[in-house]
Amino acid sequence: MGSMSIWHWVVVLVVVLLLFGRGKISDLMGDVAKGIKSFKKGMAEDDEPVAKAPPETPRPIPHQANTPASEAEKKAV
Repeated sequence: MGSMSIWHWVVVLVVVLLLFGRGKISDLMGDVAKGIKSFKKGMAEDDEPVAKAPPETPRPIPHQANTPASEAEKKAV
């Protein structure tokens, strides 16, 4: 009772082919294959070490000299 004979599988296959058609099934399998390839490519990219850029040397920040003129402009604002 639990196992299906070859005739059951033939009937299921015929029904599936009638519902979806041969073209849709092949398109579906092609899409599945593309998804698997994309997944494998993504997994391979994660395994590659990322090349790190050399750290930038710190640059000094130019400071403005405290002149009486610049202090007067700050107070006026």
